[in-house]
Amino acid sequence: MSVAEKQRQLIEDYSLIENRQERLAAIVDRARNRPPLPADLRTEAHRVHGCVSHVWLLAEVKEGLMTFRHDADSPLVRALVALLCDLYEGAAPADIAATEPDIFAALGLLRDLTPTRQNGLAAVRARIKSLALDALPRPNLRPGTPPKPPGPPLRQGGLR
Repeated sequence: MSVAEKQRQLIEDYSLIENRQERLAAIVDRARNRPPLPADLRTEAHRVHGCVSHVWLLAEVKEGLMTFRHDADSPLVRALVALLCDLYEGAAPADIAATEPDIFAALGLLRDLTPTRQNGLAAVRARIKSLALDALPRPNLRPGTPPKPPGPPLRQGGLR
């Protein structure tokens, strides 16, 4: 399933909850059931800057598809990041990089988020996109062309 198809499905599923406050509560409740990120992975290298709350995000590539682990110190932010990671989970890096999240606007969630929270979500999306771009195969560079500077750590293989 492509990211666009998954996004349509998530929007359809959450739109069944007509009241947007109840919709947001359902998203927060779903995120509560996820295990927290272990303390040894809550490092500065995995932190998403641009968020007022502390947010940590890790990505891995396994068999050409990306998986994400995350955590945040705010239940609301944790839930919003979880929804964003659910959208991109198990997708190819190129699909992740090319597909912008419309889910928050489509579900009416942006109306209830402060500009600071919206900026934080944009920072998380930018990190996800950066990790996806870093996971793309590199073309052969011409002699004298400087390589792209390394991004945040990206682990190959399975989650631990």
